[in-house]
Amino acid sequence: MKQFSSLCKVIATLLISIFLVTGCGLIFHGTKDPVNFTSEPEKCQVYINGIFMGTTPLMLELKSNKTYIVEFRKDGYERKVFNLTNSVNGGYIFLDVLFGLWPIVIDAATGGWYTLDYDLIHGNLELEK
Repeated sequence: MKQFSSLCKVIATLLISIFLVTGCGLIFHGTKDPVNFTSEPEKCQVYINGIFMGTTPLMLELKSNKTYIVEFRKDGYERKVFNLTNSVNGGYIFLDVLFGLWPIVIDAATGGWYTLDYDLIHGNLELEK
C-alpha cells in the first residue's frame, strides 16, 4: 500500500510540474490548427502566402499564431483570395494567470493562446469574363 501512495505522489508531482512549466494553451490546444480547404469547382490549386500547398479538397495544419493569405486558382476561373486571421483565446489567458507568471510567458512565446478564426475555407470561383 505504501508503494501505491508513493506512485500517486510521483504522478501528482509530475502533473503539477507539467502545468507549471507549460502554458494551458500549449497543453490543451497546441500551436497548430487544422484547416480544411474546399472549392467550387473542385481541384482548385491552393496557395498559402504565395506557396502552392495542394489542390482541393485539402486539409492543412497551420500555425495558430500567424495570419495567412489564402488564394484559390484554376485555369479559366477568376482567382479568389481570403485572409485567414487568428485571435487570442481568453480562456487560456485566464487559466495561465491562475497558475502564475511562467505559463503566461510560455503561451505568449509559443503562440498557445492563439486559434485560427476559421477551420474551413471554401473558394467559390467564377468563370473568367
